[in-house]
Amino acid sequence: EIGPILIRTGLKRLELSRLVNNLLEATQPVPLQFLINGQFLRTTIDDFLTQNGISAETTLAVEYVKALIPPQTIASYEHDDWVSSVDILSSPQQSRILSGSFDGLIRVWGMSSDLLATGTGHSSAVKSARFISPTQVVSSSGDRTLRLWKYEDTDIGTASLTPTLELYGHNASVDSVAVHAPSSRMLSSSADHTVGLWSTRKSDAPAAQEELIPVSNKRRKITPTAKPTATRGPLSLMSGHASQVAEVCFDETDATIAYSVSWDHTLKTWDLATSKCVDTRTTPQSLWSVCHLPEKSLVAAGTALKHITLIDPRVSAQTVSAMTLRGHTNAIVSIARDPKSSHQILSGSYDGTCRIWDLRSVRNDASEKIGEEVFRIERDAVRQARKLGTRFEGGVKVFGVAWDAEVGIVSGAEDKKVQIDRQA
Repeated sequence: EIGPILIRTGLKRLELSRLVNNLLEATQPVPLQFLINGQFLRTTIDDFLTQNGISAETTLAVEYVKALIPPQTIASYEHDDWVSSVDILSSPQQSRILSGSFDGLIRVWGMSSDLLATGTGHSSAVKSARFISPTQVVSSSGDRTLRLWKYEDTDIGTASLTPTLELYGHNASVDSVAVHAPSSRMLSSSADHTVGLWSTRKSDAPAAQEELIPVSNKRRKITPTAKPTATRGPLSLMSGHASQVAEVCFDETDATIAYSVSWDHTLKTWDLATSKCVDTRTTPQSLWSVCHLPEKSLVAAGTALKHITLIDPRVSAQTVSAMTLRGHTNAIVSIARDPKSSHQILSGSYDGTCRIWDLRSVRNDASEKIGEEVFRIERDAVRQARKLGTRFEGGVKVFGVAWDAEVGIVSGAEDKKVQIDRQA
């Protein structure tokens, strides 16, 4: 066992990496990063000690981890309109990417930029789309509905999306949908200030309210040649928010618990068994996105004020915000977990970037803990224009992100593209 090592405080990360590789007698040196008191070393050790008020004679516990590699853009898929939502069906044989667009269509893509299937049915922009299973998809829209689709792959490189169920219950745009396949449950958030709970099975769902079904649908039902899609209603609609509900998600460890965030500045915790709100956390700003981080017992909420606040939803929590992640320059509208690490999350923002955050990279600032980005991912069109000495003039707002261990980081944006970035 190696005891404390005396080192020069002028060392930087690269020199410290060489030292540790030598101590480990590594035949193939591995680039390393170092954590001191929960913070990544980004300067010399001497500068770190000075910034944190630590004596140079202090014995430091230094943790080393494999250095992270910046993601590189490997593909992009062109759409006819803004891309509002993305999801990934991961498979060693044939992964698929699902996109929802402002043109009212959902699309399924192969990994070779090939469009496999298109779903037509929504009469307004698709706001959210998710795989429920390899054979079932759900989408939500500004037309106030959720729709279920049967997805089928073929052996000839094509696929199909067939509508199977139309869900009515909300009185305004349905802006997000979350899925828990094992319990056959879905959640929706709406501009009508409510959270919806739905079943993925037609047999379990109650009938939809007649007054919510468009007249055109009713006419189809009485037309002998028409084959109308079945309609159903929600298991429950949960009220409590005072403004638009931006996003909702399941608790990753308990599917009877859900979290919603709203423009009314609150994060609410819901008991789905009773459809009751059991806790409310109020923040100083509107909340636009949400993601549960079970290993940290935290909920990440993206705000309209350009930062992510990490909230401890447990009743015993003494403070609302456990940490704040700063770096974006516009509202954060989508958050995803790293599938390989409990320490990292991904965010997408109206500032046109996706950013990766490591929750171990923290600095104390006055009364709060501040996290800073590890990597920034720009839209490929912006990077290409910069290489040519010009400026990309189109819109680049990022609307949706997803992260998969095999596929990589997928984002949809105002540039009408799905972009895939991957770490080598």
